[in-house]
Amino acid sequence: MTEIMIQNIASPMVFFFVLGVIAAICKSDLKFPKGLSEGLSIYLLIAIGIKGGIELSHYSIPLVLGPITGAMFIGVITPLITLLMMKVIKMDLKNAIGLSATYGSISIVTYGAAISFLESSGTTYEGFMNALVVLMESPAILVSLLLLKVLERKGNDESLPSSGNLFNKEILRESLFGKSILLLVGSLFIGSVLGERALPTVKPLFLDLYSSILILFLLNMGLMAGERLHEVKKHGFPLVLFAVFAPVLFGGLGVVVGHLTGLSLGGTTLMGVLAGSASYIAAPAALKTSVPEANPSIYLGLSLGVTFPFNLVIGIPVYFEMAKWMQ
Repeated sequence: MTEIMIQNIASPMVFFFVLGVIAAICKSDLKFPKGLSEGLSIYLLIAIGIKGGIELSHYSIPLVLGPITGAMFIGVITPLITLLMMKVIKMDLKNAIGLSATYGSISIVTYGAAISFLESSGTTYEGFMNALVVLMESPAILVSLLLLKVLERKGNDESLPSSGNLFNKEILRESLFGKSILLLVGSLFIGSVLGERALPTVKPLFLDLYSSILILFLLNMGLMAGERLHEVKKHGFPLVLFAVFAPVLFGGLGVVVGHLTGLSLGGTTLMGVLAGSASYIAAPAALKTSVPEANPSIYLGLSLGVTFPFNLVIGIPVYFEMAKWMQ
């Protein structure tokens, strides 16, 4: 497990994020043009969506309906719980929404580490779990942006919205057709409809170059995070505590949901891993365009700096043991 942890932390993506933070702290003149920054976010949202859609096209809906329902439930409930936690520590609305989207969404790299862990222990898992990875990236982002619109309309972030406010037509329109959700869900739909037929066209740009372009995105996010690093001190220890407590809480919830939807030991473990992980790709890409006021030092700093290594060292084995107990 130590080898997996080192391999994932010592990756070009993480190193370039740290380089961006260092450049900002040292007041380097390194800057990303606004157009390029926006373009990188659009690229990632399309790439993530279309990859998941192609993967999903390999399975019949009845086969995956139970796990998909469970995944959707996790994607809805985790941002709500996160928002409640942020109210306890008196976090402002925009940053609370940033954390809701980040901790409600998932980490693909953590999922990859969990796959390696299961393979090393000889534990099998359902193949369609790869499709659920992308399906679990979108709901929390949608719910978080929807909550933001509702709370902004009310002009009061001290209480959660009522169900009547949630289904306001104007709010739903703004949330569903905002560029982040439109690109993510639209690309997922296109990939699922076209399936393998889309590969000749999308593979060269959206699959083969994905990791390399992700480096540029995280370098830019590192610059943004470094510029606003001082703002993290305001909430300090409570945020670090949240970044350790939340993955265990959400991971446990994921294990329960995985078990109730009939997944195997390996599949239940992976559901726990996905629920307990925090996004540093899809959610930041959406937040950068939809909630630019949210501080990336907070949501990226916690997801990359605390929750990511915590899951690699402690979280994955804990979710596995939880799943074994449930079985």
